[in-house]
Amino acid sequence: MSTSRVITTTLRLSQSASRRLAARAAREGTTSTALLDRLIREGVDQLDHPGIVFRGPMNDRRAALVAGPDVWEVVARLQELDGPVERRIEVLSAKSSLHSTKIKIAIAYARDHGREIIERIGRNREAAEAIRRPAPMRPSVAERDYLTLVTPLRE
Repeated sequence: MSTSRVITTTLRLSQSASRRLAARAAREGTTSTALLDRLIREGVDQLDHPGIVFRGPMNDRRAALVAGPDVWEVVARLQELDGPVERRIEVLSAKSSLHSTKIKIAIAYARDHGREIIERIGRNREAAEAIRRPAPMRPSVAERDYLTLVTPLRE
């Protein structure tokens, strides 16, 4: 998620916080610094956008609504609808279990993190297209066995 340059800063942590941070980082297979960076970014985002949580493994974190879908999923569904934004929100709310307030929380987060959301939507669409593409035609096992029998063997 982070694309900004790295700066060096000094923080003072209690022994207890430092031990807990190190233990959690070890469980996740990362460094205390990387974990602390993630916790700060996600914590500030959660303060700025109440109702947003983060899910997924360390290498693939994504913003989501509390007890709801990922933000990118909400934005992708809204993009599929026609009309003004307020109308799209009404339609999505009616078609799903999402209250319009939750949809607006997702939109607010997406406005502040547009690049991240657009990239995730793009990756998901590419993956869906790859699944929809027909697999290359390959002969069945029986056809391959038959071809082996009728094709002369090379010496």
